[in-house]
Amino acid sequence: MTDITAAGTYRLGDRDVHRMGYGAMQLAGPGVFGPPRDREAAVAVLRAAVASGVDHIDTSDYYGPHVTNQILREALHPYRGLTIVTKVGGRRGDNGSWIPARTPAELESAVHDNLRNLDIDAIDVVNLRNWGQHGPEEGSIAAQFETLAALREKGLIRHLGLSNVNVAQIEEARRIAPVVCVQNHYNIVHRGDDGMIDALAEQGIAYVPFFPLGGFSPIQSGRLEEVAARLGATAMQVALAWLLRRSPNILLIPGTSSLAHLEQNLEAANLALSPETVAELDAL
Repeated sequence: MTDITAAGTYRLGDRDVHRMGYGAMQLAGPGVFGPPRDREAAVAVLRAAVASGVDHIDTSDYYGPHVTNQILREALHPYRGLTIVTKVGGRRGDNGSWIPARTPAELESAVHDNLRNLDIDAIDVVNLRNWGQHGPEEGSIAAQFETLAALREKGLIRHLGLSNVNVAQIEEARRIAPVVCVQNHYNIVHRGDDGMIDALAEQGIAYVPFFPLGGFSPIQSGRLEEVAARLGATAMQVALAWLLRRSPNILLIPGTSSLAHLEQNLEAANLALSPETVAELDAL
């Protein structure tokens, strides 16, 4: 069983969580739509992740929709020692399309969908997802965040976060209610959030990158594979290890529906990168 404690912990809301977490998106069917091909395998992956020390799980009720949260409930309820983070702001069409869902009624309905399918009275963290396709959609998110802040005041949500947002939107949200995490696209070659990560670290706010291998050119991918081969690791492990090295406020949520891939991902917590290797990766 992989020991993930070498990566350390970071504060998320009112709890310290291991920096190596798990993203549940891939537990649904193809295209994150419908049921998985093997539900028992999905349950087994979740239980193995927790057995390895994972205590931070990222999900959403629009994965499936509803499917991923129902699998989480079957596998892990009552979630002892776990911090469950979900996101709202979208829904799925009957054909599997991804559709913004940002009205107060839609956001409140989404929160209740999460509560019902996870079978909980309050959600640890709810991220407001800003629905830009190629990065954050510009404009105010105040009305949407105010809706979630009101649900927090009612006790349905413990903490609030943001996803796919820019600096101005983070500042706007923080004027409404505390923000405990930001979840954006970031990796070795997609580093537009460098300044944001450092600023959030100073404020004690967690940063959760998604698409750790997204947006690589063939040349960059080839060079990453070369580094990985030299270290006796996979490209994914090296990418995850680099993110852990990047800043102490980074929390990882690699997802998989495979036990073998889960083990590989978690092993990244123990992959040491020399200063020379870090410099080489920084130059990708």
